[in-house]
Amino acid sequence: MHESPIIDVGFKIDLSVVIMLIVTCAIVFILAKLSTRNLSVDNPSKLQNFMEWVVEFVQGLITSTMDYKKGRPFLSLGITLIMFIFVGNMLGLPFGLVFDYTNAASATFFGHPLTPVVEGLANGSHGVEVAWWKSPTADAAAAMGLALIVFVLVHYLGIVKNPKHYFAHYFKPFFFFFPINVIEQLSKLLTHGMRLFGNIFAGEVLIAVLLKMSAVWYGAIASVIGLVVWQGFSIFVGTIQAFVFTILAMVYISQSLETDEDH
Repeated sequence: MHESPIIDVGFKIDLSVVIMLIVTCAIVFILAKLSTRNLSVDNPSKLQNFMEWVVEFVQGLITSTMDYKKGRPFLSLGITLIMFIFVGNMLGLPFGLVFDYTNAASATFFGHPLTPVVEGLANGSHGVEVAWWKSPTADAAAAMGLALIVFVLVHYLGIVKNPKHYFAHYFKPFFFFFPINVIEQLSKLLTHGMRLFGNIFAGEVLIAVLLKMSAVWYGAIASVIGLVVWQGFSIFVGTIQAFVFTILAMVYISQSLETDEDH
C-alpha cells in the first residue's frame, strides 16, 4: 500500500483527504449548480432530470422511514449525504495519483515535510510512494466524521424536539438496561462510519494489489481482467454504500423523533 501525504503542524493532517474532500465538495456543488441553472418545466435538461430523480429518490427514503411532514426538513440533508458519499466513493476508481519520493528535501508541502517520506527514507528505504488521489471515504477519519455529524444531529433532535421519549428510551424495557442502551447508541456511530470506510477501503486495496500484479508480464493479463471486473463491482458497492449510509441516517433521525403516539 502507498503512504499518505501527512504533515505535522502540531497535529497530523492527511493532505490527500483534505484535497479529496475539497474536490468532492466542488464536484457536488458544480453538479447541483448546473442542474438548477436553467430550470424548465417543458424542456428540462438531462442534468435537471437527474437532480429531480435524486430528489424523488431521497423523498422515497424519507417516507419509508417516517411521516414526510416530519422528515421534509431533512430532505436537503439526505440529498447532500447521498450525492457527497456517492461522488466520494467514485473518485478513487478511475485513476490514482502516486508520486515516488527519493529525496526528503523535495517531500515538503509549504515548508512542512511529509512525515511518512522522511521516516521511510531515514529507515533505509530507497523511495517512498505517496498517494495524493483516492476516495475520501476510504479514510476512517472522513467516514467517521460523516457518521459523527449524523450522530450529533440525531441526539440533538432527540433532546430538543422529543426530550421525554429520548431520555425514557434509555431505561426501556427495564432501568438496568441503561448501559446496554448507551452501548447501542455508540455502536450505531461506530458501525455507521466503519461500514462505509471498510467497504471503500477494501476496494481500493484490491485495486492496488491488481495494479502491482501488472508489473510482471504473466500477471498483466490477469490484472487487466481483474481491474475491469472489480471496477464494475466497485461502482455497485460505492452506490450501495451511499444508499445504506443515507437511509440509516434517516432511520436514526426518525427514531429520535418517534413518540409513544407513533406506535
